[in-house]
Amino acid sequence: MKSFLLIIAMALPLMASSQLKRTPNVVLIITDDQGFGDLGINGNPHIKTPVLDKFAQESVRFNNFYVSPVCAPTRASLMTGRYSLRTGVRDTYNGGAIMSATEITIAELLKGANYKTGIFGKWHLGDNYPSRPKDQGFDESVIHLSGGMGQVGDFTTWFKGDRSYFDPVLWHNGVQQSYNGYCSDIFAEQAINFIEQNKKAPFFCYLSFNAPHTPLQVPEQYYDMYKNIDPAAGFETDNRPFSPMSEKNKEDARRVYAMVSNVDHNIGKLLQKLEDLKLVEDTLVIFMTDNGPQQVRYVAGMKGRKGTVYRGGVRVPFYMRYPQKFKGNSTLNAPAAHLDVLPTIAEICNLKPPEDRIIDGRSLVPLINGAKTSLEERPLFFYWTRKYPEKYYGMALQKGDYKLVAYTDSDAAIEDFELFNIASDPYEQNNKILEHKQLAGELKFELDSLYGQLMQSKNLINPPQIVIGKPQENPITLNRNDAGGDRGIWDQEDVFGKWHVKITAGDYNIRFKFIKPVKGGGRMLMETGAGVHQIRLKDEITDIIEMKGVSLPALDTDLIPFYLVDGQRKFPFWVELELIN
Repeated sequence: MKSFLLIIAMALPLMASSQLKRTPNVVLIITDDQGFGDLGINGNPHIKTPVLDKFAQESVRFNNFYVSPVCAPTRASLMTGRYSLRTGVRDTYNGGAIMSATEITIAELLKGANYKTGIFGKWHLGDNYPSRPKDQGFDESVIHLSGGMGQVGDFTTWFKGDRSYFDPVLWHNGVQQSYNGYCSDIFAEQAINFIEQNKKAPFFCYLSFNAPHTPLQVPEQYYDMYKNIDPAAGFETDNRPFSPMSEKNKEDARRVYAMVSNVDHNIGKLLQKLEDLKLVEDTLVIFMTDNGPQQVRYVAGMKGRKGTVYRGGVRVPFYMRYPQKFKGNSTLNAPAAHLDVLPTIAEICNLKPPEDRIIDGRSLVPLINGAKTSLEERPLFFYWTRKYPEKYYGMALQKGDYKLVAYTDSDAAIEDFELFNIASDPYEQNNKILEHKQLAGELKFELDSLYGQLMQSKNLINPPQIVIGKPQENPITLNRNDAGGDRGIWDQEDVFGKWHVKITAGDYNIRFKFIKPVKGGGRMLMETGAGVHQIRLKDEITDIIEMKGVSLPALDTDLIPFYLVDGQRKFPFWVELELIN
């Protein structure tokens, strides 16, 4: 009897270890502005992507996978399983790329199941507390700010200009840290280190490359692979639509292809690490991109690019490899979307998606396992206009074989819409609106219904706030990406801007940084609701103005700073606030 008990006792750790092994690791890889056609496996004769081509052949390939037309909305839906408008994300800047802290992300879901979680690369869902990765479920984060390195919101790389992708200052768990090398190499290396450090526990690794987003900067050795090619050549016998390419388009394509080849090489290193650690069988690996290409180049004949609701803007590659459960080298044609990633990961990891809110996505596991699903008849809603959705301009609803597209006026008649049968016309060349007006009307009714529901989302009506004066981020720096105000606010000086904030009562030291030095003789003003604080700048020329010991009450308000001189109102590049008392 004692021997039997001893055997059982010895077996328990092995049983626990076996159970742990059956809990899959999750690696989610996404690239930025890499279109469906930016892979060799999708028919591009110029690009070299041997790692991803091989990975796709080992994976379940979703041939009709859709995302939003631009970055932040895609990432909000990816992280939450919800339409981005429900999360408060409505734009890529203009203060519209901040996701509500009440949202539950994939990272939070998995962290609740004792996963170690890490993000490496692009977040683009809020740069301040409480919307940063470290506030939304990630144990480890190495990221850039805003929508991209070299952009105004990423103020540690903005001033580096054409070297912003090299030797950058990034944000490691919310703190600035200098790194050596090229950004994609850095993000991949950090992800690989994270996997190595957490190989004995289940982990979620979100490797979110900012490449091949502009600015199109790439190491010379990769550019040399493409410097002599003609990206417009080789399509003479291809009957699919192909847009003419200017010389600038061709040069952009060479640089994009070089950036993608670098990403491909880095993904190869990560996959090799999984091999070396003997984690391949127990690791779910997903590869996808966030929207279509920004520039004119090969896009497998599809209409439109990034920023459009045509297929070239929203159809992307999506490959999923999990050898322990799914047979690889298979293709599924049912429509799937970024909304489905959270429910799918949840089911694979034996977790439940959040039940206290609408989850728009559905698990793809039954489809992968061969079950009949209703995904074919599920309506998918797409939109894109700057700042807020504009009714019937940049909108689409896809259901079954048909897709209704709206690039028209708010009071337009149904004849002003476009209707495509994407089963028989995957390149969206033949508008069938006049032949199927009744069907188009039915789709418009569904579009109106879903649009109306989304526009009433609480996080859209009451947008997420940046919280100032909390120990989680003190001092706090407000950047241009998260500034609202004038439409299209970017790097302008004479522009109206503001930040939507929740202020903790106390005394603050405040610094206002300007893009260019401002001359003296004016006044620095900061409005917070009915309160206005101001100081005069003497005759000096400076790019930083300071206010010290500013007493602020607890407020939910818009923070509006500007320097008034010679009748001009100059908006700061960033504002730093430090609670001192």
